[in-house]
Amino acid sequence: MTTRSATAFARAALARTAHADAWEQHGLLRATVGGEAAELPGVRVMTSGLPYAQWNNGDVTDPAAADVDALRAWYAARRVPWGVRVPAGAPWPHGRLLFHKRLMLLEAADLVPAVPVPGLTVRAARLADLDAVAHVDAVAFDADAATEAAWVRPMLEAERATVALAELDGRPVATASVLRTDGRAGAAAYLAGVAVLPEARRRGVAAAVSAWLLARAVAAGARIAHLHPDTDAAARVYARLGFVEVDGLDVYVDLA
Repeated sequence: MTTRSATAFARAALARTAHADAWEQHGLLRATVGGEAAELPGVRVMTSGLPYAQWNNGDVTDPAAADVDALRAWYAARRVPWGVRVPAGAPWPHGRLLFHKRLMLLEAADLVPAVPVPGLTVRAARLADLDAVAHVDAVAFDADAATEAAWVRPMLEAERATVALAELDGRPVATASVLRTDGRAGAAAYLAGVAVLPEARRRGVAAAVSAWLLARAVAAGARIAHLHPDTDAAARVYARLGFVEVDGLDVYVDLA
């Protein structure tokens, strides 16, 4: 293995570990509503307590050692739909491959400030802002506002999380979140849920909100940040902030 490929492998492993750390915390910070996290042979598992597969997942750390029967039993006892994330390209004969989840990694020193957006203000959302945040999420992601509110609310109440609310000329137009972890990957920040209303897109709003959250996380001690871009356009936005794409995860469902 060349030095370059070894570095790429190490970055991908770090991003995957940080990703698993973050989802473990997502389970733990929802303990009052049925959230939970545990470790099974070869898999780190979590549930949010919500009946949606995207929020109940296992991160496979060692495909060869994974006890799939134990994995099935763990989720069956919690009665939630679920899936697993496997290192991209690793053999995994269980369930159905749903999609490839891209990952990007940022070293704190490489964070590039975003270009300011005229008229845009960004602040930490409070519980009183839940409806506004859920509305932006619902419109941006074509989702149900009540479902989005159930996911977001615990983050508004958690010390480890910051939910940003951005207003353009006084009107809420964007939101995003950072969850800070200090697990196996060290001090890290997980940037997710970057949502911008259609009328505010292509103006640098997503980059501005992301950079605001990341700067706060780095100031609080995060040494790396990570995220999963859904599109090439999103990946380009994050690349301008200093993120580098690494090998990601294969998401499998229908394992029950």
